[in-house]
Amino acid sequence: MDNSEFFHDASGTVRFWVQVDGAAIGAIVSKEVLHFGYARQSTGEDPMQTFRANSAALEDAVRRRVAKGSLEPVMLREADLVVAVGPGSR
Repeated sequence: MDNSEFFHDASGTVRFWVQVDGAAIGAIVSKEVLHFGYARQSTGEDPMQTFRANSAALEDAVRRRVAKGSLEPVMLREADLVVAVGPGSR
């Protein structure tokens, strides 16, 4: 099974897998959540580029959701993201 992240055009989401306690857990994040969480000042950004630039934080968000009892696939929301907020960015 190929566990490479990819952009799913039909749903507008990035689909990816995160290792949690030795298991590959499927996760989903929409291009809108990526945009508002990490690229708010950009226009026309590539969701895969935004995902890859923030993959560690997104993987941590999945692990937090799983620890709280979320089942696979974990759908990340903007509230799940921990984003470094600078002046005027939110």
